[in-house]
Amino acid sequence: MKKLVVLASGQGTIFRYILDHLGKELPDTAVTALISDKSSCGAIDIAHSKDIQTIIARRWVKQAQNIEAAFEYTNADLYVMAGFLSILPPTVVQKWKLKIINTHPSLLPCFGGKGYYGEKVHAKVIESGAKITGCTVHFVTDDIDGGPIIAQRSVEVLDNDTPSSLADRVKPVERELLVSSIRSLLLQKFRISGQRVMFS
Repeated sequence: MKKLVVLASGQGTIFRYILDHLGKELPDTAVTALISDKSSCGAIDIAHSKDIQTIIARRWVKQAQNIEAAFEYTNADLYVMAGFLSILPPTVVQKWKLKIINTHPSLLPCFGGKGYYGEKVHAKVIESGAKITGCTVHFVTDDIDGGPIIAQRSVEVLDNDTPSSLADRVKPVERELLVSSIRSLLLQKFRISGQRVMFS
């Protein structure tokens, strides 16, 4: 049985999507825990409703040590950041290298890095005049949004788009891409070539 741990801070829409779809596609994989940096949020409510263990690593309360302890305790095959707002400590990123993935609502390396999150990303995309945007699933490294790219999908930017309307079209594509990437990482061998993840 493959073990998956999700990290989330918000309403848990991506977390719920993973739970709803991954079990059907990967019956030998289980989400064994949720790590959150908030003591109360939608993701935690979802975890409780599914009897999934929750681990809290609140900000400014020895968070780095708590996150590292949570990773040690859960010992998962893959860690999925699904709207987790805290930056992982370097010790965790290095120790669990190529075991932590994140999703980002743009075609990295464009519109990524510090300060690029949520609708701020889509606002910058529209402001730039780009006709195509999309989403990216990548490995987590010390470089924010800069890890090797696992998968990407494109979404057209419409002339009348607002950050909100663009986000509404990117989100479902992003969730689907994340589950597809989890499946590929757990079932296939891969290698890293530069910034590209290549599956066999």
